[in-house]
Parts: sequence; structure tokens; C-alpha cells
Amino acid sequence: MSETRHDVVILGGGLAGLCLALQLRQRFPGIAVCVLERRSHPLPLAAHKVGESSVEIGAHYFDTVLGLGEHLRKEHIYKFGFRFFYSEGREDLPNVTELGVRRVMPRPTYQLDRGVLENHLGEEVRRAGMDFLDGAIVRSVDMAGGNADHVVTYDYAGQRHVAKARWVVDAAGRANILKRKFDLAESNGHDANSVWFRIDDKLEIDQWCTDERWRRECSPPERWRSTNHLCGPGYWVWLIPLGSGAHSVGIVCDAKMHPLETMNTFDKAMEWLKTYQPLVWRECDRRRHKLLDFKFLRDFSHSCKQVFSGDRWAITGEAGVFLDPFYSPGNDFIGISNTYICALIEHDRKGDPVGAYAKFYQQLYFSFYESTMSLYRDQYALFGDAEVMSTKVIWDYAYYWGVLCQIVFQNRLTDLRLFADLRAELESVRELNLGMQAFFRRWAALNPPANQAVMLDQGELPWFRELNATLHDPLDDNSVRVRIRGNVDMLRNLAAGIVAQAQQDCPAIEGLAGTGDAEATPLLFEFAA
Repeated sequence: MSETRHDVVILGGGLAGLCLALQLRQRFPGIAVCVLERRSHPLPLAAHKVGESSVEIGAHYFDTVLGLGEHLRKEHIYKFGFRFFYSEGREDLPNVTELGVRRVMPRPTYQLDRGVLENHLGEEVRRAGMDFLDGAIVRSVDMAGGNADHVVTYDYAGQRHVAKARWVVDAAGRANILKRKFDLAESNGHDANSVWFRIDDKLEIDQWCTDERWRRECSPPERWRSTNHLCGPGYWVWLIPLGSGAHSVGIVCDAKMHPLETMNTFDKAMEWLKTYQPLVWRECDRRRHKLLDFKFLRDFSHSCKQVFSGDRWAITGEAGVFLDPFYSPGNDFIGISNTYICALIEHDRKGDPVGAYAKFYQQLYFSFYESTMSLYRDQYALFGDAEVMSTKVIWDYAYYWGVLCQIVFQNRLTDLRLFADLRAELESVRELNLGMQAFFRRWAALNPPANQAVMLDQGELPWFRELNATLHDPLDDNSVRVRIRGNVDMLRNLAAGIVAQAQQDCPAIEGLAGTGDAEATPLLFEFAA
């Protein structure tokens, strides 16, 4: 039995684990890292993992923090933003409400083929001189007390091995190695399921109708590059293109409104699509012979009681928490978690007590998680309402870009003084967001149904486009505080404007406390009555 010693052993060499290894080596050039991954490389293209759509924080983490920009531009797809169609039972996309941009937003995001990306990351980890053992099976993890090394036992190349390490990080996804060891699993009250499959062909939504005017609403006419959401009450269907030439198709649904048993085989999923999204069914049905895979996941959303420890262990990625794929936050939270883990290891290497920092960083991480969770929990019933849901999407984006993105893009995740200085503002905007999510539910319950033939272009909202365009602005300490405080004021005004607009259509709807003194600036689309 061989024995090795490392500074960090990472359990799991998927996206979270490989990214953490690269980030650690960039931050600490001499650090000794060993990554143990159960799957053998190279991984299959297209039919590997979901989590293929990136948004601003995840894209920033990949292209700027990790320096993967050249690979992303060469091997993956430059995303045409999010796009939403309220198309239940419809085959005439030009005659339903579409929410999406005509021109791509300034901050690049990407559609990711996870097999291509993780193969590249594995090569980069090895090129950087770290140990990446694919085909390794973890057998046990023994956590030590005091300053003693932790001990990981694993099988590799037909032999039993032992790796000793000062730090152990669980990035093994739903294998949940440390979560199970320490009994940390926790429900988050979001009962949702998903099924997905990949078709070895491009699903070019721009060609799904003959209306040339509609096709050319976008410039270039490439809606297929978007993460396309085809929405109805209680569910949404994703269409995501992959750089390998395949297309990812998924159904995500509220478990009570659309039970998993109605779609947990490919044939069942196709029958479900035939009823609820017939255009997707038609395009997939004619390509049945190009089916690459089919998978489903029950109750995919989960929390965790603890992810960072002063005893020199951590949990990152899906091994810890997972929200919902609707706004593609998975890669965001990988980047945030890995950044906190790097900071903890830095404190340890400097001789600082780690326990207090682990507690502070975990509080911040869980606060980001809970605030983001509120965008999904109990909200799926709204997904078929073109007016309410389109307004909610604008709000959710503004909240994301205006607050969390500012903290991440300005490299302030570990700036405890900033969080202390802005505590009142951050707490008030968190409460405002919770109030708005409840307001959207009340509004949807009273809103008369409408689904007009209109394209709602977020890029035509100057304040909205500016929020995106200025994410990379270099800001000093004072300017960061001024920017976030200004964005909190903007969100108060936006909330007041949303409430005022909703009450025009539904005078009986109850307003929202805390917006009375705000100026209800007309910051939104004008929805026709």
C-alpha cells in the first residue's frame, strides 16, 4: 500500500474539484494538490453532465479568475442570453410573448459542453504539476484532530493507496462523501424534479416557423444560441446548444403540478412534450435516431448544514448545496464556494485561526444561497403568466446584477469590513426581495391571463443594459460602497414601479410594504392591457 502526503486532497474531479485545484495552484504556486476522480478520462462529449448554461458570475469565474477565456471562446458557444417563450400548447412562436434580447448583452456568457470543459480542466491540472487521478475510488476518509493530517484511502490502478493531507475538500457531487459522514443533509423546501436528454443535432429554434419578420427580430437571427426557456404553469423546458454540435433538452417541474412519473422515460417525456410543448416534441421526434442519452433526477434541490470547517475540511459544488437550474446558478456557487475555500487555506497557511473565518464565510455563503433560493421556492406556478413572469425575470436579474454580482466582480467576497459597512443596506434589500417574490405570487393569483404577440427586449431598458455593461468597472473601496448603495436605491424604485404597474391591471392587489417612500420610476416595459 503506497502512501503520499499533500497539502490538499480534493474528493471528486468534476467541474468544482478541477476548478478548485487550478485556483489553488494560481494562488499558491508551490501547493501540493491531489484530485481523486471516480470517472475515467477522457469523458464523453455532449452526453456527460448537465449544468451547461453559464451566467455572469460563473462566466467571470471561468474566463477571468481561472483564465479559461481562450478555451471558452474556441470550444464552446457564446451565449445569446436567456430567452423565454410562454408557449404551452402552442406551435406559433411569433404569436406568443417572447422575453429576450435582440442584441447580445455586453458581459459574455457561455454555453458549455461539460465533457469538453472537464477534459480540458483535467489536462490543465496535470499540466500545472498537480496529481489528478481519474479512475480512483475513495474508500474511506478519516478526519484528524488538532494539527494531524487527515487520511484518505482510495483504490487506483488496481491497488490500495493512502493520501495524507492537511485539508480535505469534498467536490464529489451527489456522492456526498463528507455530507454523509457528518450527517449534514438538509432539505430546503423546494420540491422539484427534472429529466433531460441530448440530441446529436442542432435544434435551431429560429427555423421553427416561416415568419421572416419574427426570425429577424434578433441580430444576428440566432435564438438557438440562447438558453431558451419554453414556459407553462409549474414547469419550463430548456434548450441549450453545445459546442460539440449536440443540443441539450430538459424538463424541470414542480413535483406537485407535474409528477416525475409522467416523464421519467424518454417515451413518457416525449408524450409529455407533445401535450405541453408540441414544437419541441416535433423537432425531437424527427431526430429520435440521434438520441444520445436520457436521465432524470428526483428532488434535485438540497441544502447542507455545514460546508466550511475550522477543522480543515470543506464541501464545494453540488456535494454541498444545489438550488435550481432555472437561472443557471450552479457554476456561480462553485466559483463563490471555491473562492472561500482558497481564502480559508490562505489563512491556515499564514498561521491564522481558521475557525472564525470558516464561520463568517459560511454565513455569507448561506445568505447568498437563501437569497437566491427565494427566486425559485414556491414560484413555479407563475411560470405560465407572461406578464408577471416577465416582470419577475427583470426583477430577479436586477437583484442579481445589482448586489451579488457587484460583490463578486469587485473581488469582495472575503471583505468582511465591506459587509459590516453595508449590513443595513444588504439586509433591507434581502427583505425587499423576499417581499417582491411574495408579491409576484399575489399578483399572479389575480392577474387576467394574457399572452400577446410581442417581443420584450430587456436590452431596450437603458438602466438594465448599463447594469450588465458596468459589471467589470474597476472600483476603489469607496466606489464599491457607493455603487451598491445606489443599486439598492434603484431596486427600491424598481419595486415601487412594479407594484404601481401591477395595480393598474389589478387594483385589488395588495401593495408591498417598504416601497411607499420610493419613487416609482417607469423602469419597465409597458404591457398592453
